[in-house]
Amino acid sequence: MSKLKTIDYLYRYQGTSLDIDAVYRFLDKLNDKLKTQVEQIAFAHTLKVLNGNINIVFYDMTTLYFEASDEDDLRKTGFSKDGKHQCPQIFIGLLVGLGGYAIGYDIFEGNIYEGHTLIPFIEKISKKFNLNKPIIVADSGLLSKENIKALVEKEYEYIIGARIKNESNKTKTQILESTFNDGTTISYERADNTRLIVNYSNNRAKKDAYNRKRGLTRLEKQVKTGKLTKSSINNKGYNKYLKLEGDISIEIDYNKYNEDNVWDGLKGYITNTKLKDDEVIENYKNLWHIEKAFRMSKTDLRIRPIYHRLKKRIEAHICISFTAYCIYKELERVLYEEKSTLSLKKAAEITHNMYQITYTLPESKHTKSRLLNMNEEQTELYTLV
Repeated sequence: MSKLKTIDYLYRYQGTSLDIDAVYRFLDKLNDKLKTQVEQIAFAHTLKVLNGNINIVFYDMTTLYFEASDEDDLRKTGFSKDGKHQCPQIFIGLLVGLGGYAIGYDIFEGNIYEGHTLIPFIEKISKKFNLNKPIIVADSGLLSKENIKALVEKEYEYIIGARIKNESNKTKTQILESTFNDGTTISYERADNTRLIVNYSNNRAKKDAYNRKRGLTRLEKQVKTGKLTKSSINNKGYNKYLKLEGDISIEIDYNKYNEDNVWDGLKGYITNTKLKDDEVIENYKNLWHIEKAFRMSKTDLRIRPIYHRLKKRIEAHICISFTAYCIYKELERVLYEEKSTLSLKKAAEITHNMYQITYTLPESKHTKSRLLNMNEEQTELYTLV
């Protein structure tokens, strides 16, 4: 996403010469009107790819940090998912359909609580594109009790990940009294007329046990070196296995650690939909597409860090990144449908060495273009797109 590298690319591969100031002037024109146009194009394409049906949407947020120390009305210090707590940041909210195809995005102040963004954003997008109450799928961290109540009041259906150990004692007892084998799914009715769907996986059980053991080992090292204090005793992560012996001695509660193994392999989902249990689970799994979108934006598209200071240029930077993601998704779709052996990353890389010459015929003065000789992979990509 470097503007200087873009200028270099255009000159080297497209024969177009641009001044950096011209690029910044263009960024200044990428206002809300153009953002709306970009979203409309993205939505229309997603609607086409999904055969005119957008009845389920996926929402998530991420943080983008700035290489600066000053805050302003948009850039605020807050909880950073990038671990850059000392840097000003912004939040990006992204809404996609099945398969991760983009619908829309929004930008929020860096110190906002994530849960406060969901309802206004969904309402705005639904109104803009006339969405007819799609099912909302989101991580449990975004759907607080207040958000869920608001969704129900506005007659939305939803699917969220459940924190099984936070369920009522009655529900937890029901779960522990049930028999789970690899792949078993059991649903339980909750007091608020929703369903808790619980699935068990042997592979997940092994992963959960491994992660708990690794967390325990890390705690044991910290206890041994005396790095832990009273403030370390909390319910954050594996610190829940710590306990205070006497006034100053911090020890590990091995009983609590061993008791947790009964939950290994269990994954829960809460929904108020009428979908079948396996449909709920399958739809929730689609959240990985939006997580992939954020990973792709931060690595392949290099959306961060951001060096812009002016609000309108920050917004333009995000708009360009959103557009690039939409193009990436379309390239990914074409490669998949054509059963190409090229990966998305490889397809993007090989375009850097595809050259075209433009020449003018001496007599007719007509201008023509011609691609230089391409290798097998480049020929395949050129044929596909």
